[in-house]
Amino acid sequence: MNDHPYGWFSLLPPLVAIVLAMVTKRAALSLLMGIFCGALITNGGDPIGALVDFCEVHLWPTLADPGKLRIFSFTLLMGAMIGVISRSGGMLGLIQLISPIAKTRRGGQLTTWMLGLIVFFDDYSNTVLLGGTLRPLCDRLKISRQKLAYIVDSTAAPMASLALLSTWIAVEIDYIAEGLGDIEGANVSRAMELFIASVPYRFYAILALAMVPILALMGRDFGPMLRAEKAVVAGSDQRLDDPGSIADPLTEPTAAASWRVAVVPIAVTLAVVIALLYTTGTASLRSGSSEPAGDTPPLRDILGAADSSLALQYGALLGLATIAVICLTRKLLTLQQVREASWGGMKIVLPAIVILWTASALSRLTGGKSVDGQSGTSFEFQDHRLYTGQFVAETILSGARVSPQQDSATPRSHSVPMVVRLLPTIVFLLAAVLSFSTGTSFGTMGLLMPMTLTLTAPLIGLLPPDASTTDALTHPLMLATIASVLSGAVFGDHCSPISDTTILSSQACGCDHMEHVLTQMPYAVTAGTIAIVAGTLPIGWGISWGWLIMIQAMLLVGVVAIMGKRTPNGADD
Repeated sequence: MNDHPYGWFSLLPPLVAIVLAMVTKRAALSLLMGIFCGALITNGGDPIGALVDFCEVHLWPTLADPGKLRIFSFTLLMGAMIGVISRSGGMLGLIQLISPIAKTRRGGQLTTWMLGLIVFFDDYSNTVLLGGTLRPLCDRLKISRQKLAYIVDSTAAPMASLALLSTWIAVEIDYIAEGLGDIEGANVSRAMELFIASVPYRFYAILALAMVPILALMGRDFGPMLRAEKAVVAGSDQRLDDPGSIADPLTEPTAAASWRVAVVPIAVTLAVVIALLYTTGTASLRSGSSEPAGDTPPLRDILGAADSSLALQYGALLGLATIAVICLTRKLLTLQQVREASWGGMKIVLPAIVILWTASALSRLTGGKSVDGQSGTSFEFQDHRLYTGQFVAETILSGARVSPQQDSATPRSHSVPMVVRLLPTIVFLLAAVLSFSTGTSFGTMGLLMPMTLTLTAPLIGLLPPDASTTDALTHPLMLATIASVLSGAVFGDHCSPISDTTILSSQACGCDHMEHVLTQMPYAVTAGTIAIVAGTLPIGWGISWGWLIMIQAMLLVGVVAIMGKRTPNGADD
């Protein structure tokens, strides 16, 4: 890494943004400071050049990016739809429908968790839709906004990353295929096979999903989340005064309406999103395929190749149109009230858009692509990009490499270098650090997966023969290392205050963003620690994943029982 243009300085902008966000609890301002710090570095300390790049290279191109504009549009339209549903009384009607199922705090948390598992096909849809819909229910049951944001966040990215039908799958499989392309003799068509085989080894994602019902069923919390739960049960929570609160006179209902007023536009949104995912995915695959037009591609390939941002945008638009028509035809609201409620809902999500914009700009700054998203040769865009991920990855993984001569001269034996046994753990921690620092799980996967696969393949030859497989690509160490990239990226994403899903979760749930980060982090770190201690470490010594998942579940229950405390006066019986 002697040729890296910035070395350790490439870590400074994300560190500045993260530290300032935690100290000041002002995420957008902290992100802007991190971006300006990076612009200073790429301009050699010239403040004038840094200011120009700050506006013209980092902020404006990110805002004008078509994909980002669709996500911003989707967020605004969803906010408007939720605002109109709330003003019409549809939310109150939905609460009355769900109330027999979710009568208690425990029932409310489990209901939110189960709904999060159902909306598995896209993390953005999960966070915005469930956060906005379930806020009133959780308020009535005295479940803190912080707990709601945690549950929504913990079922969004983990579920989308594990599901065989989601908007994540094409990205993850493509990154695996890139790595296979660099391994001599490996067939890139096996990427899907390795993706599926690695699912049981994604310990953090599995634990993140499991921790929510464990906390709910045991009725225990710990750390900052316990204080948040105590505050809301005691009635001292001031969330209506928080910047992220949904409270707005324009969205306050006058009376309860039928639950169908809420369910129909939400169902329309989901139906349109799914239909457009199928349509755009099919069109994308057929445009790049030489197969006959009559052959229908597999559903997983269709969903993975879809234009998710377009589907989300038009799904939210038609959902908003549906609730507006319902309100006008049933005379629940006047046209003026629909406009006011739409604007009130949009105002609530505006902070999320600002934070998403600045977080995306910082993520691009720390990456290695040009302003228009093109990849280049080594450090070609160093005048405006920091290549932070490359520096960290090469610095940490350089000691794990073996030369072809060493590989061929070393027979399989029980004397295995320690770094080989620790490879899944090293990769998991590296993916977590990169995802935390850059705020992007996709970017982390894209950077690490090809590098990790090409690094791991020759190291398999240093391991003792595995009776269960003679194929190096399906060796448990290889699968565990692939899983460590995918799962570690989600772990870092959960802890990062500059992650897009973390931002959307806090804003959709009406929770102060840094409160969400600080209350969720102890839970994420707990699951991550167990994933390492009872997952990535023992898997390096050949212990079966089946035994490890059982041990992890017992450890998770034990940690919650020991560290967790019941919320006073929050009995669920």
